[in-house]
Amino acid sequence: MLMTSGPWVWVAALLTLAIYSFLYKDNPFYKVAEYIFVGISAGYWAIFLWWNYAYPNLFEPLGKGKYMNIIPVVLGLMMFTQLFRRTAWLVRFPLTFVLGVSLGLQIVAAVEGDMVPQLRGTFSPFTPGALFGTYDFWTSVGYIALLVGVLTTLIYFFFSKEHKGILGVGARIGIYFLMIAFGASFGYTVMARISLLFGRLHFLFVDWMHVIK
Repeated sequence: MLMTSGPWVWVAALLTLAIYSFLYKDNPFYKVAEYIFVGISAGYWAIFLWWNYAYPNLFEPLGKGKYMNIIPVVLGLMMFTQLFRRTAWLVRFPLTFVLGVSLGLQIVAAVEGDMVPQLRGTFSPFTPGALFGTYDFWTSVGYIALLVGVLTTLIYFFFSKEHKGILGVGARIGIYFLMIAFGASFGYTVMARISLLFGRLHFLFVDWMHVIK
């Protein structure tokens, strides 16, 4: 075994082993690696937010005479008033502003970015002559299953009327589609974590230890 890697590779390898040592039990090596990770992440995001958001959007315009930008600065500073009991009520103003603006932006983004494209993707294959004409047999069957899944899942979450009769059948079918979706999502998450594990093992055995070439 020839280990001639550079110093930073050794640092990355030792930190990787320290993190995986938690699989045995909680220990000081894991805690040190965890604190290093949290500290570096906090420092990185502080610098990132400063140079990409705070400085170009707030402080640089203020230096150019755009004094209207002082308003978000004041609102941001008012967030810290909740640290003191006498001034804690002032935090309601920036919170109300942030929640109102965020809600308005998120509604538009959700409708235009998620809802409308999903509706278009679900119903566009059902134009006259498209199914079993433009598409092959199994593609058409897939689109029909997609439509049935969307409708029955919506029926399952329709609580204004008791799930009996046709609604009950649709709701039960929707449960199966939900379970399939949850299972696929869980499987995707597990495979993503396994992929990360293989990446770390490849780093340890190839880049660090040079056991595998």
